[in-house]
Amino acid sequence: MSPEVSWLDEEHRAWLQAQLEAQLRFARGFAHPSGGAYYLAEGGRPDLTRPVQTWITSRMLHVYSLGHLAGIPDCLEPAQAALAGLTGQLHDAVNGGWYAGVGPEPGQRNGTKAGYAHAFVVFGSSSATVAGVPGAPELLDDALKVLDQHFWEESPGLHLDSTSEDWSQISDYRGVNANMHSVEALLSASDTTGNPLWRQRATRITQTVLGWAEANDWRIPEHFTPDWVPLLEHHRDQPDHPFEPYGATVGHGLEWARLALHVRGALGADAPASLLTGAQALFDRAVADGWHADGADGFVYTTDWAGRPVVTQRMHWVLAEAISASAALAAVTGDDRYQQWYRRCWDYAKAYLITPDGSWIHELDSQNRPAGTVWPGRPDLYHSVHAVLLQRLPLAPTAPTALARGLLV
Repeated sequence: MSPEVSWLDEEHRAWLQAQLEAQLRFARGFAHPSGGAYYLAEGGRPDLTRPVQTWITSRMLHVYSLGHLAGIPDCLEPAQAALAGLTGQLHDAVNGGWYAGVGPEPGQRNGTKAGYAHAFVVFGSSSATVAGVPGAPELLDDALKVLDQHFWEESPGLHLDSTSEDWSQISDYRGVNANMHSVEALLSASDTTGNPLWRQRATRITQTVLGWAEANDWRIPEHFTPDWVPLLEHHRDQPDHPFEPYGATVGHGLEWARLALHVRGALGADAPASLLTGAQALFDRAVADGWHADGADGFVYTTDWAGRPVVTQRMHWVLAEAISASAALAAVTGDDRYQQWYRRCWDYAKAYLITPDGSWIHELDSQNRPAGTVWPGRPDLYHSVHAVLLQRLPLAPTAPTALARGLLV
């Protein structure tokens, strides 16, 4: 067994596997008849009032590709359905790239070209390529070209946020969220294609963000001007924005801690020490600010720049990232305090988030009661699948390649 996972006992690993299988069974009805993924409501039912969205479709392509690589039955067909949406109704055949979403009514579309969504097209198609989903290599090649040509800005070494449908108008907003998911996507693409350029870009982005965090007491500035000047008051009047919330996003500190360790693993002996120390500092700041911050268990969604809670909803993805980050730090350092956080987070997930059908409630209120003000329903499986899978794999190579090499324990 890899030393990175040797601290996980056999019973717990078997439970994680059962949870992975349950999640993938729960959401199997996501497929839209024209290709792509429905937004799922309670019980895994398609929400017919919502559009088919590129980011959700790409995430479903990713997780069902992982399921297929892990040997779980009946995952290939859902992955094919997701891919069909990305090569079909979600793809802009005129201008290239992918619409933000289409529907729910025939002929409706959101033509915005979002870096966040395009990063997930790269990520999903990379996983699908490794999984052998027909058409995935061509999709990955196209997605990498689009991300490179239309989103990458060489001078800052970051991706811009969004453009108009025909690429002619670039948004003045710059954000960290699209770049965060680009890191994971590019690491995977580098493993899949063998091209080191994508790993180099992932490393450059990560080091930039760690620098911003260190200069800001390890609370990551998320929103910027076109010249990458921080906008620390952005969305103060809409603090619970699902993609651009005001202040410091606790879950992103946790997620970047994990990603820094994936970059460190990918670089091997050439990795700078700052990737580990940065990951530890981000994790420590996030748990200090976020856990039990308002007197109840769980992580608050956001804080202000002094660490005071702002939005006290509990999002499932924040807890999932805390699980993944604590597992990664435990594997790298052997420090028992990360194992303690890992166990604490699973105790919370079992008590409040995981339902008998295997799905995760996506949002709780400040008293840990089911809520839906930001994330109603069960949109996708990305974070919760990672929470039951990544700790059973090495930090490098990335999950699809590691699964293909038989490294799952």
